[in-house]
Amino acid sequence: MTPKLKNIIMFLVVAVCLVVIYLALFRGKGDEEALLSSSGEVATVATGSGGSSGITGSFLSLLLSVKGLSLNDAIISDPAFISLVDSSIELVPEGNEGRPNPFAPLGFDF
Repeated sequence: MTPKLKNIIMFLVVAVCLVVIYLALFRGKGDEEALLSSSGEVATVATGSGGSSGITGSFLSLLLSVKGLSLNDAIISDPAFISLVDSSIELVPEGNEGRPNPFAPLGFDF
C-alpha cells in the first residue's frame, strides 16, 4: 500500500467519524414531549414594498404567533420542583474593590 493511498484512506475514515459524531450530538430528539407548544395558525402580515419585506413579514408573523403559546405546567406541579429551595448567597461589597475606571490607563485613576 502506497503512502498516498494510506493518507487518503485515513482522511476518509476521520471524515466519516466526524460526520457520525456530529449527527449523534446535534440531531434533534423527536420523541420527547414538548414543554412549549403552539395552538392555532400563524397570522400572515402584509408589508409594504422594500428590500427586507420578506424578513420583516416572517418576523412579524412569528411575533404574532407568540399569542398562541402555552406552557405545560406539569413540571411546576412536580414534587421535585416544589421541593427546590433557594440557597443563594448575598454578596456584600466591602467598598475598596477595583479601580474607579478599570479601562483607564494605569496612573490616570482620578
